Amino acid sequence: MIPRYTLPEMGRIWSDSHKLQKMLQIELLSCEGAAKIGLIPRTVLPKLKKLLKINPERIAQIEQKTKHDVVAFVSHLAEQAGEAGKYLHYGMTSSDVLDTALGCQMTEAADLLIARAAHLRKILAHQAKRHAKIVMMGRTHGVHAEPTTLGLKLALWYEEVGRDLDRFKGCRDRVAVGKISGAVGTFAHLPPKVEQFICQKLGLKAAKISTQVIQRDRHAEFLSVIALVGATLEKIATEIRHLQRTEVREVEEPFEEGQKGSSAMPHKRNPVRCERVSGLARLLRGNAVVGMENVALWHERDISHSSVERVILPDSCIALDFMLYEMSDIIERLLVYPERMKENIESSGGLIFSQRVLLALVNKGMVRDDAYTLVQSHAMRTWKEKIPLKRLLLADPRVLNRLSHSELEECFDLSYYLKNVDGILRRVFK
Repeated sequence: MIPRYTLPEMGRIWSDSHKLQKMLQIELLSCEGAAKIGLIPRTVLPKLKKLLKINPERIAQIEQKTKHDVVAFVSHLAEQAGEAGKYLHYGMTSSDVLDTALGCQMTEAADLLIARAAHLRKILAHQAKRHAKIVMMGRTHGVHAEPTTLGLKLALWYEEVGRDLDRFKGCRDRVAVGKISGAVGTFAHLPPKVEQFICQKLGLKAAKISTQVIQRDRHAEFLSVIALVGATLEKIATEIRHLQRTEVREVEEPFEEGQKGSSAMPHKRNPVRCERVSGLARLLRGNAVVGMENVALWHERDISHSSVERVILPDSCIALDFMLYEMSDIIERLLVYPERMKENIESSGGLIFSQRVLLALVNKGMVRDDAYTLVQSHAMRTWKEKIPLKRLLLADPRVLNRLSHSELEECFDLSYYLKNVDGILRRVFK
């Protein structure tokens, strides 16, 4: 992922230096585990711990010749280890080191992403309660429907992020695995107790069964959950982008002092951060599809998954980390314009109260289809002639034969739509 979207902590997790340190740790733990059961001398480990250091430049230099990253890595360690170097990588295959190191990286990344999502959810909860009674238009198909509140919109996002967190926590446990089972997963040269020892020390579970690699359904799920979280963030970003449109302008992402919206038009206040979130969500979905393509490998493994994972796993984690950070700040400092919301509510001439009038007529004995047709005929005039709906209804004897003036006035009471807001929020935040 390009530096523009890479935050320091997640960048460190996916750095080459961190990966190489994990690989070294696995090699040393393997020697320790093998020594415990007498496969190699106990005197080896202290020597290796003292001698071995990682030099990425030297590893890259060796790889130019070997064309194999793990061979280059082990050769680099052997250069430093002297006689003790013969016990490095004892009974192991490349993927024992790579997949177990990758399990560590994915687990660390998952923990950071879970913390970021939990922080966003906390902000959404605060803002939902803060804006619980700020009335705004609810829209279906992009058209005014009935009133809702900004608090309910935020609470809906809070609940969805909660489901994302549940998915991520379950997925985190399924990628927190390692394997040291050898070339085809048979433990031919190192017994399972060494694998168990290494994984326990790393905070991982040992895969119950593996081939040369850990099975890629785990990685595909990890990428799919990341894409799902990204889809939630895109949903939020898309809503804010719509509500920031000049014709709507009910909320707005933060606009900083000195910020410029356009190189050409000084008046512009564009939702660029939300648009950035929407764009990166597309990247995450694409990577998730590629993750699923990696599940079907030949026999006990091939290498077709390896090259793409070096790109999609770091990029997806880094992108989602950035997106969660951005959205948390956007929601925390969201600009809200209640007066504009009120203007938009009033802009349709009372059309938004049509269902309440319909039900009032039904409750007074009118056949529902007749009531619907009656209210709709006046609503269409309001659309076309911009005459307020209430005025048209008050002039219709068929309405006044059923409803008194005060009963009709009551149908246009905005507070009617808020009567269950507190109950809904209690249900969400119980």
